[in-house]
Parts: sequence; C-alpha cells; structure tokens
Amino acid sequence: MATRLDNVVVDAADPLALAGFWSAALGVPISYHDENEVDVGLPGFDLVFVPVSEPKVEQNRVHLDLASQSADDQAAIVARLLLLGAEHADIGQGPDVPWVVLTDPEGNEFCVLEHRDEYSGIGPVAAVVVAAQDSLAQARFWAEATGRTVTRSGPDWASLPGEAGAWLEFVHSPATRAAKNRVHLDVRPRPGDDQAADVARLLAAGAVPADIGQGDVPWTVLADPEGNQFCVLRPAATSIRTGD
Repeated sequence: MATRLDNVVVDAADPLALAGFWSAALGVPISYHDENEVDVGLPGFDLVFVPVSEPKVEQNRVHLDLASQSADDQAAIVARLLLLGAEHADIGQGPDVPWVVLTDPEGNEFCVLEHRDEYSGIGPVAAVVVAAQDSLAQARFWAEATGRTVTRSGPDWASLPGEAGAWLEFVHSPATRAAKNRVHLDVRPRPGDDQAADVARLLAAGAVPADIGQGDVPWTVLADPEGNQFCVLRPAATSIRTGD
C-alpha cells in the first residue's frame, strides 16, 4: 500500500479567477472546472481551487516555489507575474535572499527561485514547501504519506523529490498554526488499494482524525503530526469535491 501526492488545494474567494491567474502564471491550461472546484494540471499533481467564504488571516503554511533557468529568466518571470496581478511581499525574508517573494491576487505567498540545478526540467513549479517545526520528522511522515523518499536534509530543511514534477520540501518555521490551513495537500491511494487501509496506515504513522466541518464526504480528513490538515481521497476520482 502507498498513497501519493495528488492535489495541492487552495481555498479561494473566487476559484475561477484565482485559477486563471495561476494558469497564466504557470503557462498551463485549466484542466477541470465545475461549481465546486477549478483545477490546473501540473506534472505530478493538480493545483485545485475550491470556494470558501472565510478570509485569509495568516501566512500560509504551504506555498509554491517557482523555478527559473537564469537570473534573467527569474527577473522576466517576476515582471510577468506582477503584470498578471501578483504583488511583492515581505514575510521577513530580508534583502539578501536570492529568491523573490510574491503574493497572488488573494494574498497567497509564493516564491520565484533563482536557478537551481536540482529543479532543472521538472516544470514551472520547483517545490511545494511546507513550514515545519521539525522539518526532518515531518518529511519522514510525508514520505510515508506520499511514497517519496527523503533524499536531502539539513539542520532546518528536508526534501522529497517526486517521480515527476515538483519536489515536496519541509522548511523550519517557529510559527504555529492559528487557523485552518488555507492551502492543504491531498493524497490518493494507488489503483486497487483500499482507502480505509491507507487511512489506518497513516494514523499508525502519526496522523490524527480532523474535523473541519466536512460532513458526509467520500474523502477522509486527517491532520499530520504538526496539525496540518490533509485529505485521503478514494483511489480514483475526477472531482475531489464530489468524489466522482
């Protein structure tokens, strides 16, 4: 049994408009659209926007790092994103970091990285980055949740490359979560696997059940060992909201 990263899900006041921004930003089309969600398909996972009424109240604990191929390419990407509606953001990164921090039109933080060899050729998104109090412990849990392997780590970070597309990375942050995560991960059992058995496996690995008001839905909501909510989907579906 093994689950894999299937979606990065973003709460949105206007899912279609926000998906339109990210579709243009990443140069990939909207791949699915109904009244419950809008999807932008990427190598390795879908970026999924779902409607919520609650406003954003804190810095997201999950964000995207975008790849670039050179200093000129990084500058061009930033300029294009600003024209699309992004804004510069100060999250305490300081003036000397080589990456650029921006927010999308609904205030979700993301970074445009300088060129890094390890991200060459994997697509527009270099990494899905999760803030962690214990980055290595979190990476080990998510290795179990996604079937990936921790290949690199340091004192305050750990990385899990995927078979395709963006890396999954955990970076130390002392901040604690004060509200429901506005960006969360979905994992999905592989074809033929059993959703309930995978839920039990993740509970044994350190997850706990979570109630975010989801009601009677075909997916199971859990929280990882640091309290980040995530969903375990059924083995096959088109819409994450309906389970079809």
